[in-house]
Amino acid sequence: MKLDLQFVRSQFPAFAEPSLEGWAFFENAGGSYPCSQFIHRLNDFYMKNKVQPYYPYPASIRAGEMMDTSYRRMAEYLNVEESEIHFGPSTTQNVYVLANAMRPMWKDGDEIIVSCQDHEANAGAWRRLADRGLKIVEWHVDRERGLLGLDDLDGLFSDRTRMVVFPHCSNVIGHVNPVKEISQRAHANGALCVVDGVAYAPHGFPDLKALGADIYFFSLYKTYGPHLGLMYVKKELIVKMENQSHFFKEGITRSMLTPAGPDHAQIGSVSGILDYFDSVYEHHFDKQTVPSQRNSALNRLFREHEKALLERLLEFLRSRDDIQLLGPPKADGRVPTISILPLNKSLEEVYASLTQHKLMMGMGNFYAVRPLKDMAIPAEPGVLRMSFLHYTSTEEIDQLIAGLKVAL
Repeated sequence: MKLDLQFVRSQFPAFAEPSLEGWAFFENAGGSYPCSQFIHRLNDFYMKNKVQPYYPYPASIRAGEMMDTSYRRMAEYLNVEESEIHFGPSTTQNVYVLANAMRPMWKDGDEIIVSCQDHEANAGAWRRLADRGLKIVEWHVDRERGLLGLDDLDGLFSDRTRMVVFPHCSNVIGHVNPVKEISQRAHANGALCVVDGVAYAPHGFPDLKALGADIYFFSLYKTYGPHLGLMYVKKELIVKMENQSHFFKEGITRSMLTPAGPDHAQIGSVSGILDYFDSVYEHHFDKQTVPSQRNSALNRLFREHEKALLERLLEFLRSRDDIQLLGPPKADGRVPTISILPLNKSLEEVYASLTQHKLMMGMGNFYAVRPLKDMAIPAEPGVLRMSFLHYTSTEEIDQLIAGLKVAL
């Protein structure tokens, strides 16, 4: 089965927007284009249901139903229970709330292993617990490629290890870490497993039960929807946490990790992402399945398309002796988030040239200061990052390669 790219791109208004014509978008790791289904639901909510939800009048009933539907459908796609899904204003804020909620679970001197491959969202909040009696143990990346080593992890466990924190994949390295295996190693040592999926989820929602992580989170504005963070927290774990909401919310799991009131409209519109996924599934497949199985089929469809484009780009980058490529040089085992460092020209000069070629991409450290530090790469000006998704075309990859040939 081959991805029908024309159909996919027709679901995103950005590809029909005159002001974006001719521009190729390669900063998807910073935020994806939104799908029309999400935009429609958000607009519909503001037009018809922007009232306090869960009251017994029609507009309010519908508002509550839209929110409940988002919780239920997202849980079905991720293969977890509805009570295990939590929406918050951003991943960074969600992690800070988690850190505060979990600190009372541990004693002074207990240890948390925190990887140095993370975006600071999944590093800073945990590391600050060192000021509150915990010991932070650093899991460093190798200097050459920026990868995490499992043998290195095994040497970090102790009888006081309480948690292992790492990304599903780094937002600058791109390598996909073996979450299931790391989860098993953490659990074998009596530790929890917390995974930052922000850089991974745009390339396919994971089956969270299969991964085995205790906590997993990602950002919905990078997966075609609203500026919200989503957290999965095992139901057995949340009851051990300290309530972060009003005292009368104790025991109401949907509220315990949301100190302020939720954004009703954005939560209600999350279902639009899944409307999009369902549309793509129904366009490509005849067999009707449950949402988690649909998700698996879509992951394979998206991955094959992305992999073909990624290998095309990496083949070009491997042919150059004037760049440093971060992460694996082959498409296997990585997502299409590619960071490079020019060796013969300044980063700023190369970036300016690429912009002239109507290429939208990122330059900087992308809040991934720690992996760059481990690799002896200055956080300023950082690296050049090219990231794309399943809606990217071969023509856009060719446009990128043509621009790189000139810029480098």
